[in-house]
Amino acid sequence: MDALKVGVIGCGNISSIYFENAKKLESLEIVACADLVKANATAKAKEHDIPRVCTVKQLLADKNIDIVLNLTIPAAHAEIARDALNAGKHTYCEKPLALTREEGQEILALAEKQGLRVGCAPDTVLGAGIQTARKLIDDGWIGRPVSATAFMQCHGHESWHPNPEFYYQVGGGPLFDMGPYYLTALVTLLGPARRICGVTGSAFEERTITSEEKFGQHIVVETPTHVAGVIDFHNGAIATMITSFDVWAHTLPCIEIHGTTGSLSVPDPNGFGGPVKIRRAGAEEWTEIPLSHPYAENARGVGLADMACAIQSDRAHRANGALAYHVLDMMHAFHESSDKGKHLLLQSSCERPAAMPMDVREGSLDE
Repeated sequence: MDALKVGVIGCGNISSIYFENAKKLESLEIVACADLVKANATAKAKEHDIPRVCTVKQLLADKNIDIVLNLTIPAAHAEIARDALNAGKHTYCEKPLALTREEGQEILALAEKQGLRVGCAPDTVLGAGIQTARKLIDDGWIGRPVSATAFMQCHGHESWHPNPEFYYQVGGGPLFDMGPYYLTALVTLLGPARRICGVTGSAFEERTITSEEKFGQHIVVETPTHVAGVIDFHNGAIATMITSFDVWAHTLPCIEIHGTTGSLSVPDPNGFGGPVKIRRAGAEEWTEIPLSHPYAENARGVGLADMACAIQSDRAHRANGALAYHVLDMMHAFHESSDKGKHLLLQSSCERPAAMPMDVREGSLDE
C-alpha cells in the first residue's frame, strides 16, 4: 500500500512532532509545507527534510497532495478545512474541529458532498494507555460503568508559550484547549454523551505574559478560564469534569472510571502511554496493568495515519469528523448550560470509534 501524500499548513510549535512521526508512519509522506510566515515553513522544511516550501494557495492547488494536515490556530481551522475540501483533498486538523457548531456542521456537510474524509485530533486516545483502559472496560473488568471523573487543572500557558494570547480569546480557555483530550477519551471509553450541565467562571480579568519573547505584556481574558460540569452518557454513566486555568496545583487524578465491580485509573489523555491501574471489588490496593496495545510513546499523527489507511482500505477511520463534532458540541454545551442555568440535551451523537488492533507493529495500522 503506497503512502498518501500530505501537505502541512501551519508550521508552529505543534508541527515538529507531526513532521518527526510521519517519517515512522508507513501510510504517510509529507511532501510540502506552508505557513503565513514563510520563514517558519522554511525552517521546518530544512529541519525535517520536507521537499517543498510553498504558499497556502500553491499547496491547495497541488494535485499530487492527497491530504491537508491543518496545524493552524483554532480560529483558522474551519477556513482551511473548507478550502482543502473544495480543492478536492481530505483534511485532518488539530483540535478543535472548528470554533462554532455552524462551522463544524459546514465542514462535515461539505466533506460528505465532496466524498472526502475529515479527521481531527486528538489521537492520543489511539495510544496504548487509553486503548488498554478501553479493553479492560470492554472485557468487563469493572462491570457496568456507572460514573467517571475527569480533571485538567493548571494556571494557564502564559508562563511558557511564546504566543499565549489565543488561549484567552473566544474559542480558547481550558475547555477548548485541553477539553478535547478528556472528552474524546471519555467518548472512546464510554460512548457518546446525552446531556450536559455546566458552570463557568474566570478568576482573573487580565493575564501577564511571563514567557521570554513577550515578557510583561498583558492579555485581556475574553473567555471562561474555569469550567465545571456533569455529563450524562447514553450508556447510563455520569461523569464529573473540571477544566481550569485558575488552579496553581492539585492532586486530583486525570480520569477515573468506576463500575459495578471495580474502578479504573486512566492515564493522562494528553499522552499516549500509561500507567493504567485497576482496583476490583474486594481488593485492598490498586494493581497496575501492563499496556496491551502499541503506541505508548508520543505518536501524534497516528490518527492521520489511520485515516490514510482507512481511505485506501475503505473502512471507517477512528479520529473522525463526527467524533470531533460531538466533542465540539459538548464543549459549547458546557458554556451554554452555564449561561442559561439549565441542563442541555445534546443534538449531536457519534459512533464509538473502533478499538485499535493489539497486534500491529508501530508504524503500521492495518496489519
